[in-house]
Amino acid sequence: MEHPIRQPLPHEPRPVVVLSSTARIAICGQAPGTRVHASGIPFTDPSGDRLRAWMGVDSETFYDRDKLAIIPMGFCFPGLDSKGGDKPPRPECKKTWHQEVFSNMPQLETLLAIGGYAQAYHMPDFTKKRLWETIEDFQKIWEVTSQRHADGLGPRVLPLPHPSWRNNHHIKKHPWFESELLPLLKEEVRRLMG
Repeated sequence: MEHPIRQPLPHEPRPVVVLSSTARIAICGQAPGTRVHASGIPFTDPSGDRLRAWMGVDSETFYDRDKLAIIPMGFCFPGLDSKGGDKPPRPECKKTWHQEVFSNMPQLETLLAIGGYAQAYHMPDFTKKRLWETIEDFQKIWEVTSQRHADGLGPRVLPLPHPSWRNNHHIKKHPWFESELLPLLKEEVRRLMG
């Protein structure tokens, strides 16, 4: 980063993003983690396996850039915090790239907003204090953003938690996630990715 807003990254930048002029659906998450930073390929970890299962796609379909874009809030691994967790996405990518990236991808019909940072950016009118409160409103968010999409005002948005094992407790606590939200997700993925 030539002009970092905060301290420079603790390692060489390695942007991990999948842009596409044909994909109709995009995964918009937080930022690459340590494994993805090492591989240079998004979602090459157990969270990626779970996300593919949620979407109902295999790896070949998932990594087909003609069908799926992957645009995290931070393009590079932000480093680890003092507790060993990932730091928040760096603000430089959002500030420098996001408007340009999304304005050059008008064909996108649906965004999967994974986690609080992506949800705050892609659906600020609906983001609540607690992540699962936001996700619980998925039907209303889907309806409103579907109407906006029909009016030419951007893609539909479906909020999701991060597919990490850290969310197992919350997923079990909210049975509607698997019984209502995941079927909608799979139906939309099937429609847009074939």
